[in-house]
Amino acid sequence: MFKEFREFVARGNVVDLAVGIVIGAAFGKIVTSFVSDILMPPVGLVLGKVDFSSLFIDLSGAHHPTLAAAKAAGAATINYGLFLNTIIDFVIVAFAIFLVVKQVNRMRAQPAPPAPSTKECPYCFTNIPIPAKRCPNCTSELT
Repeated sequence: MFKEFREFVARGNVVDLAVGIVIGAAFGKIVTSFVSDILMPPVGLVLGKVDFSSLFIDLSGAHHPTLAAAKAAGAATINYGLFLNTIIDFVIVAFAIFLVVKQVNRMRAQPAPPAPSTKECPYCFTNIPIPAKRCPNCTSELT
Protein backbone atom coordinates (compact mmCIF):
# COMPACT_ATOMS: atom_id res chain seq x y z
CA MET A 1 0.00 0.00 0.00
CA PHE A 2 2.86 2.40 0.79
CA LYS A 3 4.46 1.61 -2.57
CA GLU A 4 1.21 2.41 -4.41
CA PHE A 5 0.85 5.65 -2.46
CA ARG A 6 4.43 6.66 -3.31
CA GLU A 7 3.81 5.95 -7.01
CA PHE A 8 0.58 7.97 -6.86
CA VAL A 9 2.36 10.96 -5.29
CA ALA A 10 5.32 10.66 -7.64
CA ARG A 11 3.09 11.05 -10.69
CA GLY A 12 3.61 14.40 -12.33
CA ASN A 13 0.02 15.60 -12.20
CA VAL A 14 -0.24 15.17 -8.40
CA VAL A 15 2.94 17.15 -7.84
CA ASP A 16 1.76 19.77 -10.37
CA LEU A 17 -1.53 20.05 -8.51
CA ALA A 18 0.24 20.56 -5.18
CA VAL A 19 2.49 23.25 -6.67
CA GLY A 20 -0.54 24.91 -8.24
CA ILE A 21 -2.38 25.03 -4.93
CA VAL A 22 0.58 26.58 -3.11
CA ILE A 23 1.16 29.17 -5.84
CA GLY A 24 -2.58 29.85 -6.02
CA ALA A 25 -2.78 30.52 -2.29
CA ALA A 26 0.16 32.93 -2.50
CA PHE A 27 -1.37 34.60 -5.55
CA GLY A 28 -4.65 34.99 -3.68
CA LYS A 29 -2.88 36.91 -0.92
CA ILE A 30 -1.26 39.19 -3.50
CA VAL A 31 -4.60 39.89 -5.16
CA THR A 32 -6.28 40.54 -1.80
CA SER A 33 -3.57 43.03 -0.92
CA PHE A 34 -3.85 44.63 -4.37
CA VAL A 35 -7.61 45.06 -4.03
CA SER A 36 -7.68 46.31 -0.43
CA ASP A 37 -4.47 48.39 -0.44
CA ILE A 38 -4.14 49.71 -4.01
CA LEU A 39 -7.40 49.41 -5.97
CA MET A 40 -10.12 50.22 -3.45
CA PRO A 41 -8.65 53.41 -1.87
CA PRO A 42 -8.76 55.38 -5.17
CA VAL A 43 -12.20 53.93 -5.99
CA GLY A 44 -13.42 54.96 -2.53
CA LEU A 45 -11.92 58.42 -3.01
CA VAL A 46 -13.70 58.86 -6.35
CA LEU A 47 -16.97 57.72 -4.77
CA GLY A 48 -16.78 60.31 -2.00
CA LYS A 49 -14.01 59.14 0.36
CA VAL A 50 -15.67 55.80 1.12
CA ASP A 51 -13.63 53.01 2.73
CA PHE A 52 -15.36 49.86 1.52
CA SER A 53 -13.84 47.67 4.22
CA SER A 54 -15.61 49.74 6.91
CA LEU A 55 -19.09 49.62 5.37
CA PHE A 56 -21.49 47.61 7.52
CA ILE A 57 -25.06 47.43 8.80
CA ASP A 58 -25.43 47.18 12.58
CA LEU A 59 -28.21 44.69 13.40
CA SER A 60 -28.04 45.24 17.17
CA GLY A 61 -29.92 48.53 17.04
CA ALA A 62 -27.08 50.44 18.67
CA HIS A 63 -24.97 52.84 16.64
CA HIS A 64 -21.29 51.99 16.44
CA PRO A 65 -18.97 54.40 14.62
CA THR A 66 -16.74 51.71 13.10
CA LEU A 67 -16.87 48.04 12.28
CA ALA A 68 -14.10 47.38 14.81
CA ALA A 69 -16.16 49.06 17.55
CA ALA A 70 -19.23 47.01 16.61
CA LYS A 71 -17.25 43.79 16.70
CA ALA A 72 -15.63 44.74 20.03
CA ALA A 73 -19.13 45.31 21.46
CA GLY A 74 -20.25 41.93 20.13
CA ALA A 75 -22.87 43.46 17.86
CA ALA A 76 -24.26 41.45 14.96
CA THR A 77 -23.30 43.15 11.69
CA ILE A 78 -23.69 42.65 7.95
CA ASN A 79 -20.28 43.52 6.52
CA TYR A 80 -21.25 44.36 2.94
CA GLY A 81 -18.09 46.41 2.34
CA LEU A 82 -15.86 43.42 3.04
CA PHE A 83 -18.15 41.35 0.84
CA LEU A 84 -17.67 43.82 -2.04
CA ASN A 85 -13.89 43.59 -1.58
CA THR A 86 -14.12 39.79 -1.68
CA ILE A 87 -16.18 39.89 -4.89
CA ILE A 88 -13.61 42.16 -6.52
CA ASP A 89 -10.83 39.79 -5.34
CA PHE A 90 -12.64 36.89 -6.96
CA VAL A 91 -13.18 38.69 -10.25
CA ILE A 92 -9.51 39.67 -10.47
CA VAL A 93 -8.31 36.14 -9.63
CA ALA A 94 -10.77 34.58 -12.10
CA PHE A 95 -9.65 36.99 -14.85
CA ALA A 96 -5.97 36.29 -14.15
CA ILE A 97 -6.57 32.53 -14.29
CA PHE A 98 -8.53 32.99 -17.52
CA LEU A 99 -5.57 34.84 -19.06
CA VAL A 100 -3.09 32.17 -17.92
CA VAL A 101 -5.21 29.29 -19.23
CA LYS A 102 -5.73 31.14 -22.52
CA GLN A 103 -1.96 31.57 -22.96
CA VAL A 104 -1.23 27.95 -22.01
CA ASN A 105 -3.80 26.73 -24.54
CA ARG A 106 -2.27 28.98 -27.19
CA MET A 107 1.23 27.57 -26.55
CA ARG A 108 0.11 23.94 -26.66
CA ALA A 109 0.80 22.22 -29.95
CA GLN A 110 -2.45 21.69 -31.76
CA PRO A 111 -2.83 18.16 -33.13
CA ALA A 112 -2.59 17.92 -36.89
CA PRO A 113 -5.98 17.47 -38.52
CA PRO A 114 -6.55 13.90 -39.68
CA ALA A 115 -5.95 13.15 -43.33
CA PRO A 116 -9.17 13.25 -45.32
CA SER A 117 -10.73 9.85 -45.93
CA THR A 118 -13.34 11.03 -48.42
CA LYS A 119 -13.52 13.07 -51.59
CA GLU A 120 -16.37 14.74 -53.40
CA CYS A 121 -17.91 13.09 -56.44
CA PRO A 122 -17.53 15.57 -59.34
CA TYR A 123 -20.92 14.55 -60.76
CA CYS A 124 -23.33 14.38 -57.78
CA PHE A 125 -21.22 16.25 -55.18
CA THR A 126 -21.65 13.64 -52.43
CA ASN A 127 -18.79 12.47 -50.22
CA ILE A 128 -17.30 9.12 -51.21
CA PRO A 129 -14.23 7.16 -50.06
CA ILE A 130 -10.98 8.31 -51.67
CA PRO A 131 -10.07 4.94 -53.25
CA ALA A 132 -13.53 4.58 -54.89
CA LYS A 133 -13.49 4.01 -58.67
CA ARG A 134 -17.24 4.44 -59.06
CA CYS A 135 -19.66 6.68 -57.13
CA PRO A 136 -22.10 4.56 -55.11
CA ASN A 137 -24.75 7.30 -55.35
CA CYS A 138 -24.82 8.28 -59.03
CA THR A 139 -22.81 5.29 -60.35
CA SER A 140 -20.52 7.55 -62.37
CA GLU A 141 -17.03 6.29 -63.12
CA LEU A 142 -14.34 8.32 -61.36
CA THR A 143 -10.90 9.06 -62.73
